[in-house]
Amino acid sequence: MNSTDSPVTVIGLGLMGQALAGAFLKAGHPTTVWNRTAAKAGQLVSQGARLAPTLCTALAPGSLTIVCVTDYSAVRELLGADDVDLDGTTLVNLTSGSSAQARETAEWAERRGARYLDGAVMAIPSTIGTEEAVILHSGPQADFEAHRSTLGALGTVTHLGADHGLASLYDVAGLTMMWSVLNAWLQGTALLRTAGVDAATYAPFAQQLATGVAAWLPGYAQQIDNNSFPAEVAALETEARTMEHLIEESEALGVNAELPRLIKAMADRAIAAGHGAEQYPVLIGEFSRPQTN
Repeated sequence: MNSTDSPVTVIGLGLMGQALAGAFLKAGHPTTVWNRTAAKAGQLVSQGARLAPTLCTALAPGSLTIVCVTDYSAVRELLGADDVDLDGTTLVNLTSGSSAQARETAEWAERRGARYLDGAVMAIPSTIGTEEAVILHSGPQADFEAHRSTLGALGTVTHLGADHGLASLYDVAGLTMMWSVLNAWLQGTALLRTAGVDAATYAPFAQQLATGVAAWLPGYAQQIDNNSFPAEVAALETEARTMEHLIEESEALGVNAELPRLIKAMADRAIAAGHGAEQYPVLIGEFSRPQTN
């Protein structure tokens, strides 16, 4: 199944599904597509894809089937129909959802005779088929290795481990990184706009800072894994005083201070628990704590 002409089926032709099918076609794989709204397959058919008349005819024993639909409920609704035979197929589910849904769907698919890999697309449709597109997979490594070459047509593919939920967990972990960086940049932009500095002027400086902070992560990760947080750069209580400065400056300039107040509240709890002299990663305890009302 590693040859460049190995067949692939793509179920779901939203913007991402169309990009996935297009990448397989470009790489030379015979590609069958199916979508509830068949008209969405028009451009792919013109590029050489085969439009399956029904979902059950889109699947074949031993085939590699990529699923990219609205949610996990839709996956099970579509593939759980009485006339759909999953026995012998390999399903790669690139639908977004939770780790629990991934594990439950893996068990469901395996009961129906399918091999199952869960996945997450860490990319936008326009990058699919390039190295920039990162596609995460989790599930049995043997199933991933059997189709690694074919899946590689989509971008940079990575196998995370046997736990089917890992791809979904990495997905949301990546989203929190993305939103946190963007939110921090927006906070800073809002502050600087009060002095007439536009976003384009601030962006290169913010990018440099973000790159610098990212370089701290391996060392901070070692502290977390060792559960030891010596203050090599600054103590948390020092960081908390700087947070207070950010809050005061924001409020004085009429800029929303909800985000820094949230982080300051977490830091205050950690300091009250005796961690004020330790380094910032000690806040992992607060992030790991269940939310209380």
